[in-house]
Amino acid sequence: LEGTQTPVGTAGSQAYILASAKHFLGTGAMVWGESNHKRFSIDQGKTAADENALRTEYLPPYKAVINSDVASIMVGLNQWGDQRIIDSKYLLTDKLKNELGFKGFIVSDWYGIYEYSKTSTYRANINAINAGLDMAMLPYDYKDFMKDVKSAVERGEISESRINDAVSRILYQKFKAGLFDSKPNGSKIENVGGKANREIARKAVASSVVLLKNEGSVLPLSKSNQHILVAGSGADNVGRQSGAWTVEWQGVDGNWIPGSTSILQGIRLAAGNSTKIDYSLGGNFGSLDTKADVGIAVVSEKPYAEGWGDNENPSIEPEDLIAIENLKKSSNKVIVIIVSGRPLFIAEQLPKWDGAVAVWLPGSEGAGVSDVLFGSQPFTGRLPVTWPSSLNQLPVSADGRTNDGSEPLFRRNFGL
Repeated sequence: LEGTQTPVGTAGSQAYILASAKHFLGTGAMVWGESNHKRFSIDQGKTAADENALRTEYLPPYKAVINSDVASIMVGLNQWGDQRIIDSKYLLTDKLKNELGFKGFIVSDWYGIYEYSKTSTYRANINAINAGLDMAMLPYDYKDFMKDVKSAVERGEISESRINDAVSRILYQKFKAGLFDSKPNGSKIENVGGKANREIARKAVASSVVLLKNEGSVLPLSKSNQHILVAGSGADNVGRQSGAWTVEWQGVDGNWIPGSTSILQGIRLAAGNSTKIDYSLGGNFGSLDTKADVGIAVVSEKPYAEGWGDNENPSIEPEDLIAIENLKKSSNKVIVIIVSGRPLFIAEQLPKWDGAVAVWLPGSEGAGVSDVLFGSQPFTGRLPVTWPSSLNQLPVSADGRTNDGSEPLFRRNFGL
């Protein structure tokens, strides 16, 4: 990724950062109920070992990022059939490095070398490196790892040429990023969260918002509306709109991120002084003499990462459904904004809404959502995945075919 605002190195005359693609391979096709983790259902599980799917569905995205000069690729914690991918020389070396021509380095996931291994850590290290792994993520066991690798090389269980290949790949990317320049143009910590970066993030939010329904052209909202009601779990909760890997591994629930803008704050800023904005988490606005012009329900998922988010029925939470119903009693029009890391089952409720918008996880810049709601930015977002209408339609194939052959709620690339 070149031309960034916060370069790590100079890479000649251009700013440069090291990007990583993950998780290799087929993690979108793991089978429900086959997880290796005792508390998960699908994450860190098994991907069906289908050679045709490997060539037509799973490898092409990696070929695309390799062509875009990605620096590293991270190996997933899943299995290809009955074999851990991190142990597969066929996938890591024969396919990724040789067939696709990947010149960067392959890195393990957090303790991925040892996770679900049925051998000793010594043997697991040998298997992964010989399969093609170049960098090991073992932050608390690196000394034992180094001892094992040195011993394995001395015994001839890992060749020196394999070590040289791994080291060369890592050093090449570091030199390319300018990390060994005499005067590297390193990023400055004070730039993180700065105005320029936040403006880019806000534009990214507005560009990714997808308009799913717009009955009677309720959107964009007119600034001449006199009264707007806002409700729902995601309206004033930056933690939920940021998702996981924010502050903490599993994210935070609440406004714990300094300098961020919630969606509610964005709405207040965009609406202007002439519009009255009232907010209630549950949509309890009492008896109004006159219904509000518009009610906005911002529904959301609690933050989750990895298998802790496994859910066989991803739907709107009961509390948010109640908030929507309360808004319908108090507003002439109701718009539902969905804050989520995946499509939720909304087919039953959608006909009762005037507008529906998928904003995914907009992060710190909730104002990017209000930019499209009030028309200062256009709706241009398209669905990156098929949006199913029911559980029976899962899994959905790469070409959009549902499991039961029925029509999905929205096809991939849909967006009003």
